[in-house]
Amino acid sequence: MTTYTLQASREWWSQRWLDLLDSYRFKKRLERARIYSRQGNVLSIEFKGAKVLARVQGSEEEPYKVSLSLDPFSDEEWGYVIETMSQKAVFAAKLLAGEMPQNIEEVFTSNGLSLFPFTLSDVHSKCSCPDKANPCKHVGAVYYQLGDRFSEDPFVLFQLRGRTKEKIISDLRQLRSAKFEVKVIETSETKLPISSTQSNIKLDSFWQYNQPIESSLVVIAPSTSETLLDILGAIPLAKDEESSVNLNSSDVVMKYLETLYKEVSQKAMLAAMNVGS
Repeated sequence: MTTYTLQASREWWSQRWLDLLDSYRFKKRLERARIYSRQGNVLSIEFKGAKVLARVQGSEEEPYKVSLSLDPFSDEEWGYVIETMSQKAVFAAKLLAGEMPQNIEEVFTSNGLSLFPFTLSDVHSKCSCPDKANPCKHVGAVYYQLGDRFSEDPFVLFQLRGRTKEKIISDLRQLRSAKFEVKVIETSETKLPISSTQSNIKLDSFWQYNQPIESSLVVIAPSTSETLLDILGAIPLAKDEESSVNLNSSDVVMKYLETLYKEVSQKAMLAAMNVGS
């Protein structure tokens, strides 16, 4: 398999991680690292908190010990990130589907952070081998292996920044549920929290207004605000591998929903103008 084919088959976040190492100027050392990675010289990889600990078989009988880490974000910084994520359901939906949202970096940059390291110096690595160069081929092999793990589970990248998959999902669910479980009724005297099931709103008459309105004050115009589709973004649906038609399931569904939204909007306009009644 060629390098181009390998890059095309990787997820974008995995390739972004590997591009940093591939920019390293010592190409022969990188090639040996790739060979080590492909031939199974990386015997084990495990996480100890946000740090990666690995054992890599080199030329000696005893495997070398490798450690690799990024600077983890603080609890406060992760709190800002999760809060920003919770404001868009599409982030949680895509991550739960094992996919990294394309604009995930905006969540971090808007909070003054960077998910990906900028340079190799941002990746802290050590190896027990006698090679003084860093990264050595053993560190490079672990780096390549992590790229493959990112493709399988994007949450591994978050773990390098100090947050596990379970914690992220738990915090996201907690924040999103808190926004919808309780409604607040404001009166001139007090605020009363009530659950959504206790609301006495009658949906069938919610939009009715029985008082006369001065016709010169009424302007009927199509809505220009964001729809629910704009807020959520593309729906992360699985691809149909058996289909002979080169169509993305998500695109098909989104096109269908957009058509429905336009039809409903047009019918609402006609109803507002009493056309056909």
